[in-house]
Amino acid sequence: MSLHQIMYISTVVDTVTPQECAAIARKSAANNQRDDVTGLLLFNSRRFLQVLEGPKDAVERIFTRVYGDPRHRAVVKLREGAIDTREFGQWAMAYDDPARPSHALKDKVAALLERAGPSTRAHFMGSADLHRPVA
Repeated sequence: MSLHQIMYISTVVDTVTPQECAAIARKSAANNQRDDVTGLLLFNSRRFLQVLEGPKDAVERIFTRVYGDPRHRAVVKLREGAIDTREFGQWAMAYDDPARPSHALKDKVAALLERAGPSTRAHFMGSADLHRPVA
C-alpha cells in the first residue's frame, strides 16, 4: 500500500481548553482508526501541529476537513508527500496542561517521536519548546 503524509501547523482562533483538545483527539482517533490514518497532534496553547499519515485519499480528505475547521486559522502545510513507512504506529496526542510544567510536555513529545525522522522531530520539539503554560 502506498502511504502519504501531510504535516501542517495552524493558529487557534479562540482559546481551546485542554479538555476540548482531548475531545478533538478522541473523535479524531476514532475516525483515523477507521480510515487507517496515524500521526501525532500537538497543541501548545496557541497552535496545532499535526502529522497525518496513511492512504493518500484518506489523508487528503482529513486535511481538507481540518483546513475548513473554524476553530483555527492560518493553516500552513509544512510537508506533503509519499512516505515509505509510518513514523507513528498509533494515533498519539500531546496537549498543554496548566497543572504541569512545560518541560513535561517536551518530555512527552520526545517519547512519542522516537521513531520519527529528524525533520518531524525538529518541528515537534521546536513547538514543544515554545509551549507556554496557560495563565
